[in-house]
Amino acid sequence: MTSEALASFGYELGLLKRIRRSGWWHAGVRDPESVGEHSLRAAQLAALIAAEEGASPERAAFLALWHDTQETRTGDLPLTAVEYLRKPEPREITADQTAALPPRSRALVREAVDEYESRASAESLCAKDADKLEMLLQALEYRDVGVRPVDEWIASATKGLKTETARKIAEAALTLSPLSWRGR
Repeated sequence: MTSEALASFGYELGLLKRIRRSGWWHAGVRDPESVGEHSLRAAQLAALIAAEEGASPERAAFLALWHDTQETRTGDLPLTAVEYLRKPEPREITADQTAALPPRSRALVREAVDEYESRASAESLCAKDADKLEMLLQALEYRDVGVRPVDEWIASATKGLKTETARKIAEAALTLSPLSWRGR
């Protein structure tokens, strides 16, 4: 049964490759990135931010990998839905998702989600900042290809960044063209 539960959860996690970041539809993006694509770059950014902040890059990246896994059950809820729906509690969804997993795997995922949501560790702050920075970079990339109403996402992404490294990355991103990475 343990292998079946892990395989089943693996299939569920595969949904993240197909669930689109739906808020971008409001900006006119026809085919926005998936939650899985967002989570990958968020995890990579979390590692870099943590390294610069003197925190554990591995742990920060790990927390970012799990930060949106609940969206296999809820989909990606845009901000426009917030006033109409109760915001799902990520820990409750994770508990349901992992209920059938073997104890070590269940604890691993639940502890990661709890740490991310608590924002009590340096790594969780780095992971949350990475989540915001990933959205900022994505907004700038969409703007670069002609999607104009992205200012709301840019403002939301830069608001409330906790780490000095994330604030500096955001400032730099706002002054660079998304295509300027070539040759740097």
